[in-house]
Amino acid sequence: MSGAEGRVRAPAAARLAIDGGEPVRRQFLPYAHQSIDDHDWLTTGPRVPAFERELAAFTGARHAVAFSSGTAALHGATAAAGLGPGDEAITTPMTFVATANAVVYVGAEPRFADIDPGTLLIRPDAVAAAITPRTKALLPVDYAGQPADYGALRTVADRAPGGPLTIIADASHSLGATWGGRSVGTLADMTVLSLHPAKILTTGEGGAVLTDSDDYADRLRRFRNHGIATELAARRDWTYEMVDLGYNYRLTDIGAALGSSQLERIESFLARRRELAAHYLRRLAGHELLDPPVVLPEADPAWHFGFVQLRLDRLRVDRGAVFHALRAEGIGVNVHYIPVHRHPWYRERFPGVSMPVAESAYDRLLTVPLFAAMTTADVDDVVAALDKVTTTYRAG
Repeated sequence: MSGAEGRVRAPAAARLAIDGGEPVRRQFLPYAHQSIDDHDWLTTGPRVPAFERELAAFTGARHAVAFSSGTAALHGATAAAGLGPGDEAITTPMTFVATANAVVYVGAEPRFADIDPGTLLIRPDAVAAAITPRTKALLPVDYAGQPADYGALRTVADRAPGGPLTIIADASHSLGATWGGRSVGTLADMTVLSLHPAKILTTGEGGAVLTDSDDYADRLRRFRNHGIATELAARRDWTYEMVDLGYNYRLTDIGAALGSSQLERIESFLARRRELAAHYLRRLAGHELLDPPVVLPEADPAWHFGFVQLRLDRLRVDRGAVFHALRAEGIGVNVHYIPVHRHPWYRERFPGVSMPVAESAYDRLLTVPLFAAMTTADVDDVVAALDKVTTTYRAG
């Protein structure tokens, strides 16, 4: 049975819930939800180093340095890379603002490169075209959990004038993913994770940087701890030396304990997310009114969230109308992301930026629910609601 044949379509005459009709679901289905149960525990003690060792072992990285948030980890990575005033770093517009903000935090300037329309990942050829003599780093983003093309990006970074450039992977969505059989955490000079509650693995709030470089790891550890040269556990007396300007970006032991407990079950989290994503892709294959994500042959995504792009040329309404109609049906759709360069702060400081593919994708994007505690019946509800709403709003 084909994907199109396997879908259960609502009748075209069904009245939308937003117009007073019966919703697909009575209980609202959120777009993301962390899987926490009685296996997870909170404690005190030296849990951060233990969690870091476990995280490094899982990813295959030599070092894992935990931070208080993903944003703090991004800040630490840009600082460890030596970015500063006069430097530029290239990133994608299709990301949360923290990616670009971390470049601004260290006094450097973010530049943007456009994305592929199917995967919404940064295009290596667009990165190459954006490089200037001031470029010092690349910050690709693994959108929705699919890794960027790090092989092509490494070639671009190594061939850059004044290169090689440092690659800082924003892997906030992709813990557990692989590209060409290699694990996220081993594909870039530094790999940044977010451990926010909506992510694949959580520490409550937190982040981490993965790296094989002893030098980067040392810089990162100092940066998260006020620039102090020695960690508390390594001190023999009361003395310490601040050798860099750093921040209080430490992860709590409570958060690390939760992270360790979550790591024990991450393989089951990932397996379930992949099952749900595969069900979405089967059900949405060949859809006339929306486009599902494109998955590249080299990638095994972690599926932080699912998304679709509406075929607005076949609908008589815009994305906003579809969004509100789906919410009324009990489906917790969202939109990820407003392109960074379209936020007022960036428009004022970096005027004239045009990213046509990212802008077009944003106008069509909807994030759909995907988290490990969902059932295939939940996915079927989402698809039924998508069918109901888009069929009702079909043009012509």
